[in-house]
Amino acid sequence: MKKIALCLLIAGTLSCQGTAQPKKETKTYSIVKTDSEWQEQLSDLSYYVLRQAGTERPFSNPYNKNYDAGTYVCKGCGTPLYKSDDKFDSGTGWPSFDRGFDANLEYDVDYKLGYARTELKCSTCGGHLGHMFDDGPRQTNGKRHCINSAALQFIPADEKK
Repeated sequence: MKKIALCLLIAGTLSCQGTAQPKKETKTYSIVKTDSEWQEQLSDLSYYVLRQAGTERPFSNPYNKNYDAGTYVCKGCGTPLYKSDDKFDSGTGWPSFDRGFDANLEYDVDYKLGYARTELKCSTCGGHLGHMFDDGPRQTNGKRHCINSAALQFIPADEKK
């Protein structure tokens, strides 16, 4: 009887694979660097945001209130991500856009706070940009891309890249 109970216990333990979150496929990006290469290229804050999926403090960043015409590109690789025409003041303390260059954005799922959020990444280098929420302007598409300034570089419209 003890042997049967032991066998059932072992079988039950081994069968618990956990399917709450499916395993992610490892994506290969066209720009790949080592951690030390990223650290050399980026400021401490940009490295924390882009490479460690960190978040900068709200209302403490240079692009939250930037209303100049131009394009926001990935600070890590220069890929165009957002047009200034699609930026709006969400009142959250981070630059907010209702859309971006969709081909240059990767949408992932982030469970770090205990619930699912849509994480936004650069599709060229995999850098973390921020998150997408459904509380954006209703007159457009209702989306809000909440993006860290530390993940961006602004290219004014009158400047050639």
